[in-house]
Amino acid sequence: MVLTGRFVVVAAVTASLVVVRPDWSTLLVWLLAITALWVVDVARAPRPRELKVARSGATSLRALESAELRLTVTNTSNRHFVGMIRDAWPPSLRMQPSRHTISIDAGDRRALKATVTSTRRGARHPDRVTVRSLGPWQLGGRQQSRQMPWRIDVLPPFESRRHLPAKLAELRDLEGRSVVLQRGQGTEFDSLREYVNGDDVRSIDWRATARAADVMV
Repeated sequence: MVLTGRFVVVAAVTASLVVVRPDWSTLLVWLLAITALWVVDVARAPRPRELKVARSGATSLRALESAELRLTVTNTSNRHFVGMIRDAWPPSLRMQPSRHTISIDAGDRRALKATVTSTRRGARHPDRVTVRSLGPWQLGGRQQSRQMPWRIDVLPPFESRRHLPAKLAELRDLEGRSVVLQRGQGTEFDSLREYVNGDDVRSIDWRATARAADVMV
């Protein structure tokens, strides 16, 4: 069970009654009243285990690059769920955000997304997922932490990625999969020559052939 910031504010405001009438009976009544409010609110909060959580998303990424992780939460209780979820990972993974405020109706499902970026190579494993359920007055709540195994492999950075488009374009040119403008054969008179085996018959100049004693291309 947990206390919230709202409980602290309510306790500080109502404590003015004790200041106005500083005696033991007033202090006892104040303590009993504020404690009763908190207990009732905690009792009305849904149980954290009734919020089912499933993890999905990236299993690998390169250093200095970002990837997405998702937590899919399902409210299996018959009450509206208001609370928070914290997904704990090593600080080197730089998860943003790591805390989510949620409000889910009974039987509803919600996807929580986060981005991770790592500057260190190697395997990264999460710590725990903490679910906090708040009561209707949000003075207190219940909390549960659970293990949800996952692994993200951080690979070396791909620093030559900026050269990849140019290399792929060269490869397509070599394979003949892209149109390339090239200079064709000339049509000037000084480029004529006698036909030899292997020449394209479409290059035969019939007018020059009629004037010459041999086939000209």
